[in-house]
Amino acid sequence: MNGLHAFFTPLDWGVVGGYLVFTTFVGFCLRGKSATLRDFFLGGRTLPWQAVSFSLVATEVGAIAFLGVPGSVMALQGDCTYLQWAIGSILARILVGLFFVKVFYERDLYSPYDYMGKRIGPSVKVLATVLFTVGSLVSLGARILFAALPLKMVMPLPFEYCVLLIGFFAIAWTLMGGIRTVIWTDVVHTLVIIAAGLTALLWMVGTFESGWATFHETLRSAEHFDGSVIDKLRVFDFSLHPELKFTFWVAIFAVPFMHLNALGVDQTNAQRLFCCRGHREARKAIWWSSLGQLTILGMLLIGAALFVFYREHPPTDPMILTALEWSGGQPGRADLVFPVWMITEMPVALRGLVLSGIIAAAILSLDSLLAALSQTTLSLMRKTDRDFNDKEQARLVRLARFLVVFWGFSLMGVALFLFDWRDRTPIDLPSLAFGITAYTGGPLLGLFLVALLGGGRGRAGGLFVGTLLSIALVIFVREDVWLFFMNDSLATWLSRWPTFELVEGSPLTVKATLASEWMWPLTTLLTMACGWGFRRKIA
Repeated sequence: MNGLHAFFTPLDWGVVGGYLVFTTFVGFCLRGKSATLRDFFLGGRTLPWQAVSFSLVATEVGAIAFLGVPGSVMALQGDCTYLQWAIGSILARILVGLFFVKVFYERDLYSPYDYMGKRIGPSVKVLATVLFTVGSLVSLGARILFAALPLKMVMPLPFEYCVLLIGFFAIAWTLMGGIRTVIWTDVVHTLVIIAAGLTALLWMVGTFESGWATFHETLRSAEHFDGSVIDKLRVFDFSLHPELKFTFWVAIFAVPFMHLNALGVDQTNAQRLFCCRGHREARKAIWWSSLGQLTILGMLLIGAALFVFYREHPPTDPMILTALEWSGGQPGRADLVFPVWMITEMPVALRGLVLSGIIAAAILSLDSLLAALSQTTLSLMRKTDRDFNDKEQARLVRLARFLVVFWGFSLMGVALFLFDWRDRTPIDLPSLAFGITAYTGGPLLGLFLVALLGGGRGRAGGLFVGTLLSIALVIFVREDVWLFFMNDSLATWLSRWPTFELVEGSPLTVKATLASEWMWPLTTLLTMACGWGFRRKIA
């Protein structure tokens, strides 16, 4: 990949530098005061719902979506069926607005885990916090790695420096004003990502012979090199194959559970809903964030346009062929197609804008989590639900800032470890970044729903058992854990389970026969059943 950075001019780097300076200036001007924990973690509960809504969109359109979604359509068998998930996402937002946000404002709470602790017991709060922390470390480490790889490709810097660049700005902006600065910089990130994506799409379509007509005709009947034909603009898939994850049935029955957890229980997003002036404004924020699905549509259209572009203009430059691992008329690294196209095809200055979008997506993947991890960790170390004098508040805010730095460097460390480790394992890291929620998302949502719907009657012991059973169930549906130890005898043994089938090779391996997305509702209900089923209360 060395050499692609030569396409960038001083003007391009000026655009990138201007974006970073402007975003820092906005964050500084709107940072507010951070004298108390309420200021640092909740923005004093004075933030406008419009800014909170933009911030919710930003966390959804992170590096994986900005780079991975176009690549998924560009891939040989890719289409737009991912858009079906918008149905479940919007449904979940409606439910969070109706039933979740009101309880966030009934007491002086900082997180859904505080709510669980007050309703059921402190041990459940600890369990929920541990699930959130472990899941976040693995998922965000993989996401930082995924975002830093294209930056390494365009910047004449080692990978470690790209990770440090992302981490430096994420930590600095979070320290500057806590969640208030994070939310206002997220607004800038979102606008930059939208501008970058729209600019790239319109420029690309403008290069086609007949513009949008060529775009539509090519994609409606895209002929592959093996003679098969696919409609890459297809949105709905009503097939009943259990291994497929982008189907209508997954979208309406499984995806809502995932987004109920992601938006209403996962502190990364839920923390924003605690920052509004009241639950009615928080409800507006979560409902209006549904418009963020239009950005996902835009990413899908970019991927479709990339497919058309490289059909009309197959790459011939050895540098591009190597960077994309191009073989058999298609890229081996579909996730890199968008940044490589941006670097090599877009005009001066516009390249800088799109690179700014990539950097924005990378940074918001990290800064969105730092305040959340700092808050949840501090709540385990100190009781934050009582009154403190000014001196105590100042000491706690200093500790919160230290935790931001600690978790920032920890997440960068995880990303560097995964970078060193990725060539020694067959695990697909983007899949891991998404898939970790299959292990922790269902149990977390189950814990919260027992607290919300059970009137505090849930049993901590049962919830612990339900969480362990849920994780074990996911292990026997996903290949991740088994790939660490894979050999012929293990593959043969796993193939006897109905959730795996044998894949020939050397060594033998397995693939799942059931989409792990179905584990979101199943593990949620399993955790709830165990929480309500145990007789003896353990708090």
